[in-house]
Amino acid sequence: MSPRATAAVARRVLRQLRRDPRTVALLVVVPSALVALLWWVYSARPGPNMLDSMGPALIAFLPSTMMFIVTSVTMLRERTFGTLERMLAMPTGKADILLGYALALALVCVLQAGAVIAVAVYALGMEVGGPTWALLVVALADSFLGTALGLALSALARTEFQAVQFMPALVAPQLVLSGVFVPRDAMPPVAEAVSTVLPLTYGVEAMQGVQAGAAGRVASGTWGDVGIVVGIAVGVLLLGTLTLRRRTA
Repeated sequence: MSPRATAAVARRVLRQLRRDPRTVALLVVVPSALVALLWWVYSARPGPNMLDSMGPALIAFLPSTMMFIVTSVTMLRERTFGTLERMLAMPTGKADILLGYALALALVCVLQAGAVIAVAVYALGMEVGGPTWALLVVALADSFLGTALGLALSALARTEFQAVQFMPALVAPQLVLSGVFVPRDAMPPVAEAVSTVLPLTYGVEAMQGVQAGAAGRVASGTWGDVGIVVGIAVGVLLLGTLTLRRRTA
């Protein structure tokens, strides 16, 4: 792996994003719009603000899912158009390509996570006991996880349609079991056990730890959960260097 080659890949991806402002706008706007939509749907119901109970989990889930879909489709398109083969023909390693993409998309993750948190906390009034900046850190870790999964699993798809189909296969179980809708300790024992091996579970718990904090501090164990998310993402990227193929066929 070469830092120079990695930086070159990242610059190339950023140039592509600059020429496609519509995609960037969708990545930034859609998660925030979904959070606002859910708040509006529940706003007529009596009781506490829905975002106080579900908001942290949604902030963990939505950016991760969006980055997973976009990254997997983008990487598959690079392979289909022959761009990936041309890059590998140059002095560019697989790790350079994956890390370059991850670094470039980190900028999108910052914009996306910042927009979601601004809407949830400042516009819709989600209560947060810990520091707001910690929400951003956790959201970035979750987005990085989605990016890593998308880069690695794109090698298993032959078409963009197949890449999108990984969403119900990989993302939907995490949505159900990570504590977004039902607390993990209220699940059947088998479901709770399965949730312990799902990476998004730790992203959701880290978000909940920030919300449950007090006096500008996060709850105990929050940064440990963040470390698990980042560690899994790094491991997935390393695995992606083994599964990345030069050709589609």
